[in-house]
Amino acid sequence: MSRSPWLVLGFLAACGGGESFEDAPPVIAQHALIAHLMYDQALSGAEDLRSAITTFLNTTTAPNLEAAKTAWKNNRLTYQQTEALRFSDGPIDNGDEGAPEVRINAWPLDENYIDYTVGMPTGGLVNDTSKVLTKQLLSDANMVGKPESVSTGYHAIEFLLWGQDLSAGGPGTRPHTDFLVGGTAMNQDRRRQYLDLVIDVLLDDLTTVRDAWAPGSTTNYANEFMTTLDRKEALRRILSGMGVMASSELSGERLLTAYENKDQEDEHSCFSDTTRQDLIGNMKSIENVYLGRFGAIDGPGIDTLVAARDAELDATMKQRMTAALAALEAIPEPFDQAILGADTDPGRMKVDAAIDAVRAVGDSLGDVAELFGIEIVIE
Repeated sequence: MSRSPWLVLGFLAACGGGESFEDAPPVIAQHALIAHLMYDQALSGAEDLRSAITTFLNTTTAPNLEAAKTAWKNNRLTYQQTEALRFSDGPIDNGDEGAPEVRINAWPLDENYIDYTVGMPTGGLVNDTSKVLTKQLLSDANMVGKPESVSTGYHAIEFLLWGQDLSAGGPGTRPHTDFLVGGTAMNQDRRRQYLDLVIDVLLDDLTTVRDAWAPGSTTNYANEFMTTLDRKEALRRILSGMGVMASSELSGERLLTAYENKDQEDEHSCFSDTTRQDLIGNMKSIENVYLGRFGAIDGPGIDTLVAARDAELDATMKQRMTAALAALEAIPEPFDQAILGADTDPGRMKVDAAIDAVRAVGDSLGDVAELFGIEIVIE
């Protein structure tokens, strides 16, 4: 089935209405709290990844490379659960091309912009010895010239750890000797340096976003969000993050594009073959933001406000989120094989069902926006 990724993006709830949302402050405060917890956990996981990479670079063995990959996968899942905080004029992307998000999670990635690939053994910044590798260089080089010229973030680290995915049944198989001086590829010292620098760029950006949500500050974004913003505007931002993620980014860019193109390059984590994990984490992020919970922390969420105004809509929203999670979990791994074949093949049918299930969540979020008299614009 061929769809346009924009068919479900036209929910514009009627703007206006005089509701003052006197019951919203606890929900807004809870959102700020869980946002801080989400980014704090992502930062903690990145610190574990930093430690694993340091161990690997100090003792460059195959087991230590596998340990670094495991740390990446663990950290990746924690970061994916922050993704419903995007698209909400917050500190992660705030409408600025230089915002942290483009350095943290940009994709798809042109592998040859970073390092060698099959048929191009001298490609990438790693092999361009005319450039001195620094954190600033890597940051400045990110997305220069074209969006696929990604030099930083999770996917740059993923490519360095796994290498190209040239196997139909599994992830990339970069050998640890690519990082061992005298090993299997040229410029091992620069490849080591690149990996050592790019994880620090990631840590810097995650720290910036985490601190922007930190409680107790009188000058950061969390303080502005809770004390300065109009309540309705704060709710609009929360709903916008969830709405764009469900109706455009997750159902469209991350699912539909890969489904229609049947191209490995369109899957989110193509080097490690962990795309299905990404998709599940994205949906959990939407669910957590709607419910006002994260881990053991649970408080008033958007669901509290919806239930007080339309209990049936709240029940539908929760049912659809549960169904979407189940549909994503049902996609067989690896994702890049599930998208192949005929539309009647089991893998593609599961992906197709997941697209519909996530779009249904987006539709319900549009109904929530309409209930609140809030406008959500999705481009």
